[in-house]
Order: sequence, then structure tokens, then C-alpha cells
Amino acid sequence: MDTLVGTAPVSVPAALRKLYFLRFAFAAVWAAVLFTTADTLGAPTATLLVIYPLFDLACAIIDIRSARVNGQAVRGLYVNVALSALTAAGLAFAATSGIPAVLRVWGAWAVTAGIVQLVVGAARRRLGGQWAMIASGFISTLAGASFAAQAGKDGASLSSLAGYAFLGGVFFLVSALRLGRTRTKA
Repeated sequence: MDTLVGTAPVSVPAALRKLYFLRFAFAAVWAAVLFTTADTLGAPTATLLVIYPLFDLACAIIDIRSARVNGQAVRGLYVNVALSALTAAGLAFAATSGIPAVLRVWGAWAVTAGIVQLVVGAARRRLGGQWAMIASGFISTLAGASFAAQAGKDGASLSSLAGYAFLGGVFFLVSALRLGRTRTKA
């Protein structure tokens, strides 16, 4: 059985490829839905905001399981689990204070998670398809600083978070496609 959490061992590139395709699809749908509600911060939008880091947390756990089965180092992924859990809680709280607070929490997460993604991608570069993850980590770090800066401006909107999520999803798609090429060549 070739699943992400099945009992039979799956190669790390194959498991990552499936996970990256899933992450792209989720990010694209999530971004589209958030974009339609980005100017207001009601309960539906707040729920949507909290779901994103929770999904990231679930993906990190799946990634840890597939890496552990194959004897790969996963320390950075444990950091990502903690960051995502803290961010989900932080966003639930920030959503009660308004869009600027949400942008600050999301910005802090983007910076820290971007650094983790960069480090994990660099450690996995021999698997192939990781240059997109390295670039995504770098861009996430810069975007996080931008979100924090936007929080201090009048008329702050959550639409930039939708763009950020979609772009991140595109990087996952590119990496998944590159991992498929690496597997085909092997």
C-alpha cells in the first residue's frame, strides 16, 4: 500500500511528492476562499485563518512519520509542529483584536516557519526537488516581515495572506513535480 501514513515503507521522495500535491491543492482552495472574505474579520474568516496553521501542523506530522520510517532526520519538522500549534492559538486570539493583530501573528509565523522550511529543504536537497522549498522558505521569511509592516498601516487587509498561501502552494507544486522527475530518473 503506497500511502503517506500506511504501514508499508514509502520512499521519502514519493511520500513528499504526494504531500506536496496535497499542500498545493489545499493552499489554492484556501487562498481563493480567504480572498473573498479578506476585507472583513468575522467568525468564518477567523476560522479559516486558524485552519491554515492546523493543516500545516497535520502535514508536518505526516512528513515526520514518512521520514522516520525511512530513517531521515526530522528535527526541523518538530519545530514546525510547535510553531504551527502556537500560531493557530495565536491567530484565534489575534482574530478578536482585528486584522493588524492577525497580520502580526501571521508575519511572525511566516518568518519563523520560513527559516525552518529553508533549513529542512537544505538538509533534504539530495532528495531532489528541494530548491523550490529553499526558495519558498526564503520568500516566506521576507513576506513575514512585510505582513508585520502592513499591520501598522491604515486599511490593512488579509488579501496579502491569500496571495502568500497561493504562492507557497505553487512552490509545493513545483517541488512535487521535480520530485517526480527525480524518481523517474532514479
